[in-house]
Amino acid sequence: MARDEKLELLATIPLFAGFGRRQLERLGQLADEVDVPAGHVLMRQGDAGREAFVIVDGTARVEREGRVLGEWHAGAVLGEIAVLLEGKRTATVTMTTPARLLVIGHREFHALMDELPEVRASVLAELARRVRGLEPDAAH
Repeated sequence: MARDEKLELLATIPLFAGFGRRQLERLGQLADEVDVPAGHVLMRQGDAGREAFVIVDGTARVEREGRVLGEWHAGAVLGEIAVLLEGKRTATVTMTTPARLLVIGHREFHALMDELPEVRASVLAELARRVRGLEPDAAH
């Protein structure tokens, strides 16, 4: 994947959308590109999560408690909360087609937030927007 293509894809992800060019470039350097076959289980519900995945090409089926929640396609992010807070996966994700993914690790992402405090501020702002959206009747 070309560097500019990678940065454009990362910029479309809500958690990273507030990043400037410099921050996206650093994130792009941290994101490893991997190819996985159809049928590959990317994560299992209840397992520890330490990284997030961005689908570059391919399709993934997402299930919770054995119920299919849907299919995610190119541009989708899977497990993004794991880069912020390690914890148990809330869904099982299986690749239904061969796929190319970007992988962003928890440790690397936290090192980026330490290196560039504006990244941490951007992430906190996005999380605050999400929380606000969860409580439409609350006084903010």
